[in-house]
Amino acid sequence: MHYSNGNYEAFITPEKPKDVDEKSAYIVGSGLASLATATFLIRDGQMKGEKIHIFEELSLPGGSMDGIYNEVKQSYIIRGGREMEPHFETLWDLFRSIPSLDNPGESVLNEFYRLNRKDPSYSKTRVIEKRGQEMPTDGDLLLSPKAVEEIFKLVLTPEDKLQNVKIDEVFDDEFFKSNFWLYWQTMFAFEPWASAMEMRRYLMRFIQHVGTLKNLSSLRFTKYNQYESLILPMVHYLKDHGVIFHYDTIVHNIIVNRSEDKKIATEIKLNEKGEDKTIKLSSNDLVFVTNGSITESTTYGDNDHPAPKKHELGASWQLWKNLAAQDSDFGHPEKFCENIPAANWVTSATVTFKNDDIVPYIEKVNKKDPHSGSIVTSGPTTIKDSNWLLGYSISRQPHFHAQKPNELIVWLYGLYSDKKGNYVQKKMPDCSGIELCEEWLYHMGVPDEQIQSMAMAATTIPDHMPYITSYFMPRALGDRPNVVPKHSANLAFIGNFVETERDTVFTTEYSVRTAMEAVYTLLDIDRGVPEVFASVYDVRMMLNAMYYLNDRKKLADINLPMPERVALKGILKKVKGTYIEDMLKEYHLM
Repeated sequence: MHYSNGNYEAFITPEKPKDVDEKSAYIVGSGLASLATATFLIRDGQMKGEKIHIFEELSLPGGSMDGIYNEVKQSYIIRGGREMEPHFETLWDLFRSIPSLDNPGESVLNEFYRLNRKDPSYSKTRVIEKRGQEMPTDGDLLLSPKAVEEIFKLVLTPEDKLQNVKIDEVFDDEFFKSNFWLYWQTMFAFEPWASAMEMRRYLMRFIQHVGTLKNLSSLRFTKYNQYESLILPMVHYLKDHGVIFHYDTIVHNIIVNRSEDKKIATEIKLNEKGEDKTIKLSSNDLVFVTNGSITESTTYGDNDHPAPKKHELGASWQLWKNLAAQDSDFGHPEKFCENIPAANWVTSATVTFKNDDIVPYIEKVNKKDPHSGSIVTSGPTTIKDSNWLLGYSISRQPHFHAQKPNELIVWLYGLYSDKKGNYVQKKMPDCSGIELCEEWLYHMGVPDEQIQSMAMAATTIPDHMPYITSYFMPRALGDRPNVVPKHSANLAFIGNFVETERDTVFTTEYSVRTAMEAVYTLLDIDRGVPEVFASVYDVRMMLNAMYYLNDRKKLADINLPMPERVALKGILKKVKGTYIEDMLKEYHLM
């Protein structure tokens, strides 16, 4: 497996891998990584679909990319939505091959591209406070010179020096008081206790977006919820090719025969619809494992009850533990599923309004008509003075194909679930659906006397997700297994709890990238995996970031110590009349 860039390899069809007709594939999980794995096996590996089996513990596919009308709750439920951007190289490589279900003859990528060209993301109100008032800032990040220096110092620190280091161990209070941190943490769901190693990766991966943190114009979104817009077209594609889905199936363990120079998966132990089974494997049988899950063990409440907090470990975590017990190369799952800090995002909620009472308040805050069909918040709107650091997102409406014209869906989440609310004097996980809705209505500026009746008229489904922030747990090298562990002949790991170069977790791109790397490695496919966008190696991106990190100051106006100021003055004098001066002017630094 090798990486590529440019379009030299992007459009080629790889040769059919040797002996692929004798091979079969078994994929654990049916989230985005698994569905992408199956697609790459068919498209690039030219494996027959009927040779591919997908095992899913639930009764439907999708993993954490979900969106559903729950018949029992009589309401819509979403557990979040993934933010996407133009430089998700493997994601768009995948969806160029998936036919749209809504627009026959179009790919999902074509459909997605045209939608976002016509209705681009742009947040007119990124942060509010004082019950619906926009935070008084013109987009400045308000980073002190010391905080900017800490950012650059983190980027320059090698990963092996950041093992088990937390974000709050590399930044001080000045950084955490900045608008940069407010925008950053609420856009990406970082907490101060999270991995500094992952924070570094994010800074390097998304340095091109520093100038758009205030308006989120760099993001792209699907028309409907991501289950209907992305997952269902993939499932339809795979079933058309004969892929076999096994629902209500729990994989307990995969037995790996280990010798000095080879690791071979020899058995899959599972329970399918209540029946224990063992699948014997040969070296021609490929196994792809989604290890761990951020939505494992999710529980749900309703208008009158909070989501239950008690939960089992969950099958995906137990499988990873059983694998890790066989070989240290398979990672250390306990680092991610145990000892998760209390001050984290653990609760979110889906609110379905069935009348237009809330509409004037949304229009006042977000300056958009939520029923216009256009994207409303373009990602999260953050409530700065919320004790929970409450945020909400309103996507294009309708958010579901079956949604009624009078219905409006809002998704809520809070990064600090361990604190009592401002209006509801309870911790977030202890709140019923009505109470969560009341807290949000309070912050939206709804008069006190109307809050209760509006919340009771809506349907709010809380969910409790004990592992939702586990991607960001502080980690060391080796805690996540490589996509294909050393000496592995037929076993690969996929998803956001595996290790790949430079990319960032909690993204659709990471899921698809690991899937492509796994398939291309085990089948020895001769086509390059598109490398991670090299933003941090692009001087233009760095100059743009420098401009915005210093709140749009020219180089000569940046507050520097005297020795650095004298040195900078000399440098600026030397570049006068050169191409470097032209670049500095283009990015507003001179």
